Amino acid sequence: RGRGTVINRSDFEQPLGALYSLFDSIEASGAVQRSTVVDLREDLNPVVAEQLGLPADAPLLFLERLRLADDEPLAIDRAWLPMSVAAPLLTSKFEHTALYDELERRCGIRPDAGWERIAPLLPSPDERKLLAMRRGEAAFFLERLSTSNGVPLEWRTTTVRGDRYRFVSRFEAGVAPSLVASARD
Repeated sequence: RGRGTVINRSDFEQPLGALYSLFDSIEASGAVQRSTVVDLREDLNPVVAEQLGLPADAPLLFLERLRLADDEPLAIDRAWLPMSVAAPLLTSKFEHTALYDELERRCGIRPDAGWERIAPLLPSPDERKLLAMRRGEAAFFLERLSTSNGVPLEWRTTTVRGDRYRFVSRFEAGVAPSLVASARD
């Protein structure tokens, strides 16, 4: 009594420990995934270049998207890839396609391994506005390094709404995953 109705809007679940595509996760749930491209350009970013094991002045492709599920904001996704590999993506349309699918189709390469770090975050005012979140609502902040054949291919950061997305881990007795010791592993 006096508690009202509680609606669980965590519409999307993602298993941990697997290379996944947010596009595929959303579509697999029955929702329609759509993206608004905020920025797509050649970029110089010494910090990201270091994450990718490249010289500080290496040109990078930068893709920033607002990810929508059934036309409701879900995530802000920022990805950097070496221009030496990803230059053909500069003319891609990312409104309704997965980056990894487009990367494979246009560049002949796809991530096959990597790591991801997830932390809670209070989004900035600009991010809250894009994600249609109220002040004080939490999100997840994801950092991902994807590799292909052991070579760094993609550095990605994603801010995803905490009220609409969950991560699920499966475990069994006596089996412990190894932890990422540093961002360079």
